[in-house]
Amino acid sequence: MGSTVLSLRIDGELLDRLRQHAAKRGMSVQDYVVRTLIRDDFDERFTAAVEETEKFYGDARGNVTPPIT
Repeated sequence: MGSTVLSLRIDGELLDRLRQHAAKRGMSVQDYVVRTLIRDDFDERFTAAVEETEKFYGDARGNVTPPIT
């Protein structure tokens, strides 16, 4: 997998907060932002997969979600 450059213009206060969060984890700001984006993308895909599974098999309580019409 190759990499591509993404340039962002962000507020100084936000950058300071990102630096603080990254420093707490011993990471660079770039690594922290990339990991955060990857985690958020995974969360969205996981939630969508759970919703699709519940539509097909029903939820944990055995209730089948009716199709959206």
